[in-house]
Amino acid sequence: MGGAMASVVGEYLTVGEFRFWFVGQRWEWSDELVRMHGYQPGSVQPTTELVLAHKHPDDRAHVQELLDQALQSQTSFSSRHRFLDTAGNVHDAIVVADRMLDDNGAVVGTEGYYIDLTGVFDEARDETRQEVLDETLPELLESRAVIEQAKGMLMAVYRISADQAFRVLRWRSQETNVKLRALAKQLVGEVVAAAPVSSTVQNQFDHLLLTVHHRVPAESAS
Repeated sequence: MGGAMASVVGEYLTVGEFRFWFVGQRWEWSDELVRMHGYQPGSVQPTTELVLAHKHPDDRAHVQELLDQALQSQTSFSSRHRFLDTAGNVHDAIVVADRMLDDNGAVVGTEGYYIDLTGVFDEARDETRQEVLDETLPELLESRAVIEQAKGMLMAVYRISADQAFRVLRWRSQETNVKLRALAKQLVGEVVAAAPVSSTVQNQFDHLLLTVHHRVPAESAS
């Protein structure tokens, strides 16, 4: 995996790339992902056993279940979980992945990114991000509505904060050299046009929508 793959996006988000082949359960980590786990590039060969050993004890069974499902159904492996590096530091990460196809279009594995969210609540970094917005990305402020919509989608799917969602969008914008506004607009449009959610999910949302007023703090009532 070359330098054009996974990267550190400014000061805001650390990203590492992985590939996982279903046959033989073979893993490949970018140098960034190796460092994220506390190793030096070239010093370790990732395996399923090593991947699981680094997961937070409370999240390990969840990740094992997702891996089993990916192997059985030949689908991508995506998750929100914690892992520990070699020093014992806990990292909060989301894994964004898609199917990996061979030249004939057959699914051979899954590939994607680890996005390390650890430390993104740092106040100084938040202030720096705002400066970037105000000074170098004024067009984003003019198109805030669609960006906020895209952020909301990421927040719901990955269970992350608004600031984390913005960082993920900004990472994809820089990684793909596509303006953030255009990327957000396309994402929102494709999600809206995608297949409808399952009846179970819709029923759960219906219940939340019709009962949420009972849980609004009294001082917020109109």
